[in-house]
Amino acid sequence: MVCVKKTWLLLFVSNVVGVLVNGQSQVPALFIFGDSQADDGNNNNLPTNAKANYKPYGIDFPFGIPTGRFTNGLTAIDIIGQLLGFVEFIPPFANTSGYDILKGVNYASGSAGIRIETGTQLGADISLGQQIKNHKIIVSKIAARLGSYENALEYLNKALYYVNIGSNDYLNNYFLPQYYLTSYVYTPQQYAQVLINQLTSYLLDLHNNVGARKVVLVGVGQIGCIPRELKNGSCAEDVNAAASLFSSKQKDLVDQFNSNFSGDGTKFIYVNTSAGSLLDPALGFTQFTTSCCPTREDGQCAEGGVPCSNRNEYLFYDEFHPTQAVNNLTAFETYNGTTPGFTYPMDVKTLAQS
Repeated sequence: MVCVKKTWLLLFVSNVVGVLVNGQSQVPALFIFGDSQADDGNNNNLPTNAKANYKPYGIDFPFGIPTGRFTNGLTAIDIIGQLLGFVEFIPPFANTSGYDILKGVNYASGSAGIRIETGTQLGADISLGQQIKNHKIIVSKIAARLGSYENALEYLNKALYYVNIGSNDYLNNYFLPQYYLTSYVYTPQQYAQVLINQLTSYLLDLHNNVGARKVVLVGVGQIGCIPRELKNGSCAEDVNAAASLFSSKQKDLVDQFNSNFSGDGTKFIYVNTSAGSLLDPALGFTQFTTSCCPTREDGQCAEGGVPCSNRNEYLFYDEFHPTQAVNNLTAFETYNGTTPGFTYPMDVKTLAQS
């Protein structure tokens, strides 16, 4: 996925908050939409098995606290927020009381998807459509603080919107025919188009109605290569192929938005998390197919389980989610665009400063 020296990168990330603490963030606010890759606690009080507010999740988070993040420490968007100059983590919508909402809100929900039914075999989640409804609640509060809806839109035009969703529409929908009918109704090509049509509608809502102008759209990666999908040590290529159909359409969607709305300052970027390789020995990873934590039957960490001690050598913390070490690399590449093809047509740093 990335080709930078891991030791230098870890030093860079660990010191970035200290470097930026006395400066202003590069964008006034950060609004986060997505699934468990970005969830930082929205699922904690939902009736669902898709939650991570227990140990050993969070073992490397400050003070070893399990906050609801589906990893051992920080998520990629946590680190991107630090690189953008935000001193505090963007809080979950479920716990924004007392927080300055002008800095942003995280709406992401574990197991959620673009389709409303996605992930519901695990229990309740907050689909992308509902996340956008939640954002409109926040926008109304921002308008009240700033004196008018017009003032709010002017402010939100400068904010960064981060959207990382779609994996569950495959892993917790299309490829679970025992729970969902989508694979019987649609071919992979048709399903990718159905998803992109729904995603387009949601993004248009963000653009047209709540002022989103700077948008990061994260593609679905090689989800057939996560430990949960591996078959006899090999990636599930049918899953990869189906997800890649959708991801290619996401990149086309970025071009479409940038072309159609070029006159109002709209800038979308696409993040291809499959670009590059994590197999480079210089990155220090040695465990590519197994999870760091002991897992329960559904692939999440078993509560109270003792995780591996060499977490920086593992790609995956549980059977679905990357370790903080991988998230460090993903965040750095998303922000700086060092690896060719990782960000398109620009990186987050350039987008923030545009």
